[in-house]
Amino acid sequence: MASMLQKRIAMRRKIHILRAQTKCSKSVKRSFINTAALLYIYKLILKLEAIKREYLNLLATKKEYLKLMKNMQVPEDVEVQKLREGFLVKVNCEKGEDRLVRILEAFDEMGLNVQQARVSSNKRFEMEAIVVAQDQALDVKEVTEALLGALKRKLEMRHYTQEAWKIL
Repeated sequence: MASMLQKRIAMRRKIHILRAQTKCSKSVKRSFINTAALLYIYKLILKLEAIKREYLNLLATKKEYLKLMKNMQVPEDVEVQKLREGFLVKVNCEKGEDRLVRILEAFDEMGLNVQQARVSSNKRFEMEAIVVAQDQALDVKEVTEALLGALKRKLEMRHYTQEAWKIL
């Protein structure tokens, strides 16, 4: 008898919850409440599927955006000005592996000595340097082309060290 009473109370609670969820009045039959509850559940499932589709579309858009941003490169900005004795060199480009080393190697290959330099690599690689030619006559165009080439080429030393490790 007690279990029958508990079942009846549990059933009334469930029906009351279904009425509240489906916004039905108290005088409506149980069968209508059940169909209204099923309809409400079906609508929730449809809303959930729409949210999942929108989420997947946003993820695909984000992935494409990141892919485009990765492929988009900011060009190197190399500015060379002629001074009385030497050149004022300004380099502004993306941060990358061994940028400073490449630039200094290019200076060395051209026979330029660095008298004064300021380098920053917080968000981007920026360098401002005053360089003087040892005994050669160079013009602005040659220095600019050499620096742009140095920024674009891979560091040969890195390749040699990788080959050396493969041999060992």
